[in-house]
Parts: sequence; C-alpha cells; structure tokens
Amino acid sequence: MVKGKRKSAGASGPSSRSAKGRKGRKDRAPRTWKQRLKRFTLWTLVTGLVLALLGVGAFVVAYKSIDIPRPNEEFLTQTTQVYYADGKSQLGQFAVQKRDSIGYDEMPQSVKDAVVASENQTFWTDNGLDPKGILRAAFSNAQGNSTQGASTITQQYVKILYLTQERTWKRKVKEAILSLKIKNQLSKKEILEGYLNTIYFGRGAYGVQAAAQAYFDRDAKDLNLRQSVVLAAVLNNPTLYDPANGENATARLAARFDRIVKNMAEMDTITAAESDKALAAGLPKFPKIRQTTQYGGQRGHVLTMVRKELLRLGLSEQEINGGGLQVTTTFTRKAMNAAAEGVAEQRPEGFGPKQLHVAVASVQPGTGAVRGIYAGQDYLQSQLNWAVAGGQAGSTFKPFALAAGLKAGFELKDTFDGNSPYSLPGGGRPFENQGNRSYGRVNLIKATQDSINTAYIDLTLGIPDGPKKIIETANDMGIPPEKPAAKPYGFPTSSAGLQPNTGVSLGSQTVSPINMANGYATIANRGMAADPYIIEKVVDAKGVVRYDHKVTEHRALDEGISDDVGYALQQVVKAGSGTSTLGLGRPAGGKTGTATNGNGEVSSAWFVGYTPQLSTAVMYVRGKGNEQLKDWLPSYFGGAYPAATWTAVMEKALEGEDVESLPPAAYVTGEAPSTGHAPAPPPPTKPTRKPKPDKPTQKPTDTPTTPTVPTTPPSSEPPTEVPTETPTDPTTNPGGILKPRPSTPAGNQRATRQGRRAGRRRRRTAAAG
Repeated sequence: MVKGKRKSAGASGPSSRSAKGRKGRKDRAPRTWKQRLKRFTLWTLVTGLVLALLGVGAFVVAYKSIDIPRPNEEFLTQTTQVYYADGKSQLGQFAVQKRDSIGYDEMPQSVKDAVVASENQTFWTDNGLDPKGILRAAFSNAQGNSTQGASTITQQYVKILYLTQERTWKRKVKEAILSLKIKNQLSKKEILEGYLNTIYFGRGAYGVQAAAQAYFDRDAKDLNLRQSVVLAAVLNNPTLYDPANGENATARLAARFDRIVKNMAEMDTITAAESDKALAAGLPKFPKIRQTTQYGGQRGHVLTMVRKELLRLGLSEQEINGGGLQVTTTFTRKAMNAAAEGVAEQRPEGFGPKQLHVAVASVQPGTGAVRGIYAGQDYLQSQLNWAVAGGQAGSTFKPFALAAGLKAGFELKDTFDGNSPYSLPGGGRPFENQGNRSYGRVNLIKATQDSINTAYIDLTLGIPDGPKKIIETANDMGIPPEKPAAKPYGFPTSSAGLQPNTGVSLGSQTVSPINMANGYATIANRGMAADPYIIEKVVDAKGVVRYDHKVTEHRALDEGISDDVGYALQQVVKAGSGTSTLGLGRPAGGKTGTATNGNGEVSSAWFVGYTPQLSTAVMYVRGKGNEQLKDWLPSYFGGAYPAATWTAVMEKALEGEDVESLPPAAYVTGEAPSTGHAPAPPPPTKPTRKPKPDKPTQKPTDTPTTPTVPTTPPSSEPPTEVPTETPTDPTTNPGGILKPRPSTPAGNQRATRQGRRAGRRRRRTAAAG
C-alpha cells in the first residue's frame, strides 16, 4: 500500500510542477512600455551595429579595390561636332576647349577665395565629402525632383577629371571613395589648383586662365576682386549667369555676386571696407570679346540656334561643351550658300548691313526641316538673328485669311468690295488700298493677285468671328500664336501682336521668316502641316542616340481648300504683284507684302513663295526693324528687292532638282456664311454669225471657248503691291479663341457641297436681280 502511494506520488509530481509553472507565469506582471522600449532599443542598436560593421567592411573593401584612374582624356579633348543634314560635312563645333593651365601661385588670391566662398566654404577644413549633401541629393533624385550634385570642390574635381556625368548611387559611392583618396594623396592647394584649371566657366573656356580671357580679355593674374567674384559666380551655371545671355541672366549674376562678396566678408578673406566697396560698385564692365573665327558670317547664327535647341531638348551645357556629342542638323550647305549668295546678288548697293537687314529662311514642305537661313549681319558684328526676330508680315498674311474664308464656305469666285476707302460698319479709321485705288467688286483670285486690302477687310467681316478664325487657321498652318502654345512650336514660339482685330489679314503682327516659310510650306504640301525643326539627330560619345527627330504631320486644310489657296498664289506670280519671280522658270506660288508701322511708315517688305520642294521667305527691314523704308530704299514694295532676292535664292537652292508642277484649282464649292458676295455674272456670249447661202461655211477655228468659271476679271492697269494700314481704332470681335474646326477630306467636302450648289445659285441669282 505504501509502495503504491509512492508510485502514485511519483506519477503525479511532474504534472504538478508543470501546473505550478503555468500558474507562476500567469502570476508574473506584464512588461511596462518602458521595458518594451528598452528591449526594442537594445535590438535596434545591435542591428545597427551589425549593419554598420558590414558597411564599414564593405567600404574598406571598396576603398582598397578602387584605384585612382587616369584622368578623363575624353574630357580634355572631345568636343561636340555639329554637322549639316548629310551627317558628314562639318557645320561647326562647340567648346574647342580653350584651356591654358597655370600654377597655384599664378592664380590671384581673390579668385581662390571667391570660388571657395561660392562653392565650398568648408573646403580648407573638411575631408572632401559632404555626407548630408549626398543624402539630401539622393532623396531628392529618388523622388524624381531635379538632379542635385551636393558636391564639395574635391568631389567636383573628381567628377570632372575621373568620372562621367551620370547620376547614380554607384557613381556617387565611387566619387566619395575617390575624393577621400585624392584628399589623402594631394594637398588642398593641389586640389584647388587642379579644380580651377579644369572647371568649365562658359563661353568655351575651361580653367580660370581661359575664363579670364573669355570674359575680361586679360590674364588671370590681372583679375581684380569684382572680376574674380564674377568668374566664381558663373562657373556654378554658365547658362544662368553669363551676362551675355540677356537681362535676366545679368540680374541673376548680380544677386549671386552680392551673395559671394558677403560670404567672403564673413569668412574674413576680404575686409569689411573691401566688401562695401565691391557691393557699392556692383558688377564690373564686360569688354566686347571678339568671337572665334568659326562663328564668323552666318555660321555663328546657326550654331547659336543649335545650342539653344539642344538645351531645350534637355542636354546640359556640360554635355554640349565637353561631352563629345555628334549633332546632325537639318541645314544643307547648298541651301545656306543659296541664301547668302542670293542676298549678296540682289541687295541694293550703298546700304550697309548695320542699317538694311535682309533675312531669308527656307523650309522643306512635308517635313518642316529648316534647310537654310540668312540671319542678316555677320554674327561677329551683330548677334541678332533676323530670320528668327522677324518683322511685320504685311500682305503675306493674306493667304491665311483666304484659307479661313474658304473653310467658312466662301468660294474663289465669290466677290468682295475692292473700292477704297472702306468704311467699317462700327466706325473707326477706314481702310485704303495702295494709292487709294478702287477696283470695284473683285473675286478672291483678283483680290489676292493684286493684294487688294479692302476686299480682304470685306472678307474678314464676312466670316463669322472672322479675325479669330483667321488666326486659328494661321496657327493650324504653322504660325505660332501671340503667346507660346501649350506645346510650343516654331522659331520663335510666338508671334507678337497677333491679335483678333479687323485688320489682322493685312499683317501688322510680327512673324519670323522661318515661321512664315513654314506656313506657306503647308500650302505647298496640299494642306498638311509640320512643325519646323533644326535638329535631326544627337548621338553621345558612347554611341547612344540621345535624340532622333520624328516628323509628325497634321491636316491643317482640306486638300481642295489648300489647292484653291495655292491657285490664287500662283496667279500672284503669273499676273499679279509677284511677276518679277517668273524668272525662276518653275511653277511657283507666292505673295508680296509690305507693312506700315504705327506712324503710317512702310516698315517691312516681303516675298514669300514656294515650289513643291521648297518654301522660302525673304524679308527686308531697316534699323531696329520698324523704321521707314519708303523714300529710303529705291523701291520698297515686296515685288521689288524681296521678290528678286527670293528668285535668286530659289534658283541656287533648286539647281539640279526636277521641275515639278503645282496642283490646279479645285474650285471647292460651299455655302457662303454671309450674303452680298455672289460671283460676277459670266461675260455675255456673242451670237454666232450664220453663213450666207452663197458663200461656203467658215472652217472651225482653234480659239478656245470662254471658260464657264471666271478666273480673274480683266484689269486695265498694271498690278501694284499694297502696303497695309494699321487701324488706330479697329473693330474687334471679343471672346476666346475658338477651337479648330475638324477637318473633312476634300473629296467628302466636295460631295456634300455639290448638293447645295443648285439652290445656292438660285438664291444668288435672286439676290443679284
């Protein structure tokens, strides 16, 4: 019995202890939040320590495995090459690197102090790294913000001399390691000397010696304090701070100049008196620096356009000036030479390039490729590009009004009031034709052929919301709006003064020759428009294609409407104000134009025309671009010097090209949006004389019969070109710009309008009666 009890007791022992253990755990008090926080902190510290040890180990391995490479030979030697459209013939170069290294002691102390105050104030005491800046830049870049360098002078020097310009974590780590190695192997003076001999200052200048010559036409050792501060400022971003880039750049430079001077005073590298004197004097004078010969003639204008466009496409100054890019442009040597030679042949003698400015632009229909320009004065004498700056368009803007009228429902044979003066329904200054000549009722062919102002005013008023519709149509065809569009296009991307007033078709607005040539290229391409462009392809030093232009077209005009506009422009050349261009010996369409400024003075003369292969605009202006041509030039009409220049340019540009025809008129029919514009009745047909019985019947002759559709009413006077009048109190149509009308294929349009033709003629006959 006792034995059994022991057995029973032994059997129940472990179970009893287990129950007590569970009971003890249940009785234990839960950990407080302080205990939990302490435990979490302990584990965090342990984990952090382990990771730190791993990081240190990785850094040590990387430090030992990464050697200082040889300096970037490419950076020292490669320049960006710019080619003509063939991709082989060189047009020019960017940053033929002007570099002349000088020793540390030859560099003025003011330059060294200014650069440290601007770029890295802790340079003399730091270890070459800025960890906070690296982390800040990394987070900013990771979030998709603009890339940030956050580099010390040592890091910048390493990046320039040994690394690429890519922005990746891998490159940043390598940059940090190399910076530490450089710092341990070179003295601070050696690092600063190397940095100031390699950094890019803009204007193609690498290093402080080249920069001193590029900005101040003197050696670096002769720089004063204010000049030194300027160089320290521009090296941060030459595009933003070079005063040669305009008033905004100068204002930014002045603000940075003040900040650097104050930093220098705070660092005690200049005295308070020196600081006050420099701040009071402000920016130093910048002498006129003669550009390198590669920018002479028209080449400098083209290269400046190319540089601006590369920047717009997203390439950096550093890549453009030192990245070894291969840039293929749209310009052809043939078209560029044609423009220059044509101007030289036809510009009047005795009028120097400083006063008489001639601009030419040639654009390829169907692509928008700018093939050639003549910007005016030699780039070394003036950097103003008149092929981009432009002038008042004058009557060369009338084709856009004609296109808008045809889109609205008018037809070529509809008639308008060609009498002068033309009084506006709401009052205001009347419009006049050249010499106040009256033409009576004229159709749109005659109105275009002889550039009749009053007929185009009548057309504008006959179109519902006419001024706005004309601008809308011009925009569709390639003329930029008054302010850049949401997706900008053109050179430039805006047309100053392009506002919806009654006289918009007479061209008081400013349009560039490039954009005008592109607008007419839409007519040459039968209504299909393309944005103008000058960069075909960009390839970097590694062979990676950075940009490849894709031509995109859109239908701006139905084909039939475009052909009708083109037919009217062909009559300008055949029998109107542009007959002097017949010497081209090719089918062509075009329009003359003169414009008047606010004082009623003739301020510009144009001829814009095209063949199927090329559209070219020629503009003559004087002085600042808005000064009197009448009684100054021997002849100020667009049909004189501009038309002769256009002919000479096109002869050379199209030499060896096939002679191609232009389409005839489509005579698109429509329903006129307003009354009172019925076509003139056809001339009466003379009765056929019956033969006498005793004489044989006359044989039929080869004389063609009178066409059933009249083209141009006869004119007893030679055609004259019409300077436009800018009304002082134009009648306007208020409201926002309307949305473009959806295009309808020409065939469908013609078919839908045929059904209305008979009824429309009956109504017109009744109205005429």
